Amino acid sequence: MLPPTDPMSRGQLRRMAGLARDEGHEVRWQEARGGRFAPVKAFAALAREVRAAERVVIGDPFSRYVQLLLTLVRAEELVVVDDGTATMEFVAQTARGERLVRWHRVGGGGLPGRLRELAYAPVSATARRRFTPGPDGSRRVEVFSSMPVTAHSGMTVRLNDFAWTRARFGPPRLTKGTDLVGTSLVETGVVDPDRYLEAVRALTLEHGATRYFAHRRESPEKLRALSEATGLEIVRPDLPLELIARRGPVGRTIVSFPSTVVHTLPYALIGTGVTVAVCDVDPSWLTPSASERARGFLAGVTDTARDVHRLPAQTASAAG
Repeated sequence: MLPPTDPMSRGQLRRMAGLARDEGHEVRWQEARGGRFAPVKAFAALAREVRAAERVVIGDPFSRYVQLLLTLVRAEELVVVDDGTATMEFVAQTARGERLVRWHRVGGGGLPGRLRELAYAPVSATARRRFTPGPDGSRRVEVFSSMPVTAHSGMTVRLNDFAWTRARFGPPRLTKGTDLVGTSLVETGVVDPDRYLEAVRALTLEHGATRYFAHRRESPEKLRALSEATGLEIVRPDLPLELIARRGPVGRTIVSFPSTVVHTLPYALIGTGVTVAVCDVDPSWLTPSASERARGFLAGVTDTARDVHRLPAQTASAAG
């Protein structure tokens, strides 16, 4: 694990590391951020094992740390394990042979940002080649995900239907209320904070929601404002939401904006009677700095979700 600096994400990763150890896996916690020399030390510490590995499994193909490590990979098999919406963009970008850029990222930070991109270009190019299967089968690339992606150019896709999660946890006890699921769309600069607050308030009133499961990247200030404006109980999960929902208690209805959970929760909650509903992001909620592809990408996340209830359009309109 190459943990981030965000405390909530680190906490979730430590809990997941404990579950992995319970399943008999060896987990190595390798700091690669938070200091000037941390990346260099991590690179040196992992180099020998990465070179020797016959199969390399990674969780974030957009990570520069991961892409740097990929310059060392000699394995014939590379597996990308990711249930985030970024998986959809990763597969699409590799199919088009494009530079790997997160869908919500905008700009390059001016001249310094462009210079960093230029200096990093050789590493990025090597990563793109590594994510391209070899024509003679000498290099295999697999995506293991619950997201709706289609294999291309020899890449294979294997469905993550959360079988382990269902076998390990639950079924959950259901409450009578509705739970809302938060997103980091404000933190990533895609959605206006005031519009988001109004949308959450409208959904709370319409559906009688009582709890708000916060995304790990949501800021304390934003969550405090949401609680004061809506009366919602703010829950900061110490495990990924799919595991939290499976353990319960959980509402009979879960309402989310376009995000990973509208794809993952239906798998995790198969047979429980829970309804997962999605509220579209109204175009008027987007910030002026939102990337041009944000609108279409968010719509695609909703359109491709399976076994979810799409909320009436007036919900989004009323919220805006």
